[in-house]
Amino acid sequence: MGIRRKLYDIIQPDNGKSVASRIFDVTITTLILTSVVIVFSVTFELPTKVIGVLDIFEDIASIVFSIEYLLRIVTADFVYPGKGPIKARISYILSPMAIIDLVAILPFWLPMFLPGSMLGMRAFRLVRLLRILKLNRYFDAMRLIGGVIESKKRELLGSMFFVVILMLVSSLLMYSAEHDAQPRAFCNAFSGLWWAVATLTTVGYGDICPVTILGRILGAVIAFSGIAALAIPTGIITAGLTEHMSRGKRIEKELERQRRKDVEHDTELTRQRERDIEHDHILLEHEKLLKVISEDLAKLVKLTEEHPK
Repeated sequence: MGIRRKLYDIIQPDNGKSVASRIFDVTITTLILTSVVIVFSVTFELPTKVIGVLDIFEDIASIVFSIEYLLRIVTADFVYPGKGPIKARISYILSPMAIIDLVAILPFWLPMFLPGSMLGMRAFRLVRLLRILKLNRYFDAMRLIGGVIESKKRELLGSMFFVVILMLVSSLLMYSAEHDAQPRAFCNAFSGLWWAVATLTTVGYGDICPVTILGRILGAVIAFSGIAALAIPTGIITAGLTEHMSRGKRIEKELERQRRKDVEHDTELTRQRERDIEHDHILLEHEKLLKVISEDLAKLVKLTEEHPK
């Protein structure tokens, strides 16, 4: 097995067979979680020495993530075996997880080449929070949710489009109903849009609210519509999770059934080999017996020739 193949087996999520892969997974997961904790920790007033230690750990984590990213590019042809080396690497670089890997290390490398203001660098370093998405490789639950969103993306986009349309219509209706009574609160359609967002999401901040009878009636209708509209994507994701879990259980049952068949087949093969060995033993005994009979016949023929009648 080549070195690249061994590296590929190590950096892939552990399947319970490789100790090196398990150690790699635990190391990467620990670095990801610790990096996220550091992002929150640096927002507090910490001693200079502590900040220095956190920065060193962050640098080490970024270097490890960079090496991981490069290794995944080098072994991309094992992920896409049907493509050539160059196309496989391009396909991996453009994949969602590879983009997350790249974004996770950019805050470490870009300041070395692109000088910027402290505020800009601080805001850019918040991108490190996206490292938590790297856990998608190592946790089945996150992969399950990602698979559901991927399989139901058309339905989810359709439901979100409906929600956006409902918000726009609600903002215009509320602007028309309340503008004359509250020209400062509903000065334009975007003021109504903010109210529509707060109402449809059932947050209801209360900074803008209708005062006219028509506005309150519209507000009640829109509030109930918001509950129904936001329940659509929730139902889609719930149905998708149910489908994926049912499919997973069916696959597990099928695999278990296939494993039982394989065990039965192996048992039958073992029995057949035992029968073949026994048959070979019988044939060998018959051959020995025939050989003895042949020798006896030869002796009898010889005696007959020596003592003819």
